[in-house]
Amino acid sequence: MEVYTNLRKGEKGAWISIGAYIFLSAIKLAFGFAGSSEALKADGLNNLTDIIASVAVLVGLRISQKPPDENHHYGHLRAETIASLLASFIMAVIGLQVLIDAVRGFFEPAESVPSLYTAGIAFFSAIVMYAVYRYNMKLGNEIKSAAVRAAAHDNRSDALVSIGAGIGIIGAVFGAPILDVITAFIVGLLIIKTAIDIFKEAVWTLTDGFLEDEVETMSVLVRKVPGVGVLRDFKGRNHGNVMFIDLTIAVDPSLNVVESHWITEEIERKIHKIKPNCVILVHIEPDFESPESDFE
Repeated sequence: MEVYTNLRKGEKGAWISIGAYIFLSAIKLAFGFAGSSEALKADGLNNLTDIIASVAVLVGLRISQKPPDENHHYGHLRAETIASLLASFIMAVIGLQVLIDAVRGFFEPAESVPSLYTAGIAFFSAIVMYAVYRYNMKLGNEIKSAAVRAAAHDNRSDALVSIGAGIGIIGAVFGAPILDVITAFIVGLLIIKTAIDIFKEAVWTLTDGFLEDEVETMSVLVRKVPGVGVLRDFKGRNHGNVMFIDLTIAVDPSLNVVESHWITEEIERKIHKIKPNCVILVHIEPDFESPESDFE
């Protein structure tokens, strides 16, 4: 099934994030200690926590690939959404820590001046993480994976943190450490905003939220199918990157089973044209009196 193929593709993005974080945390901590840069060391420790978020996304993608069983009739696809929810919590914690450190910086000036080359390491890290962000965002949009997109936003947040660390280091070297504090505070706010956005999207999916525009678009297609008398009900929900649609339509009661089945096949064909990863269940009722639809 295509959805499981996409989930396997999503694992590549999680592995790339994990590899990048391991590499960058190692060089940041090494050069941070060698160059007496507290900002770079903090950024390296930040990347160590990001490994946990990336592993959570990877585990979520793995669990999502498990087929339906007796306890999960719809499969395990929502594990991917839960992974993105967990990633949002980790991002929020990181953002709060950045804000706390920034506020502390107003009252606790740096004890030593870092080496200028540590700023270069920070900016190099930002470039690497921005490249990983672009890759994961493209992949997440391609396979419609909320978890991979959450990982991408986490990558972008880390690129911003590294930029803030680089600016702070330069400010400290040239006698303006306040730049570090201001930049870190702004970056912390951006990280928290991103975490809130990911959290809201995950909760919306887990509570069976469904876009009104999607309902309207697909209901128009259903009503245009020959033989559909009335569209009485339309329900939709998302499980990971799979959409489940439940429809109730009224048809001419004189139709036989084969003719009614053809109508359901045509409905599925039309919806699959615009939503390939979609599971559709059509319930047919006789249209004795052509009542007005309860669905708007």
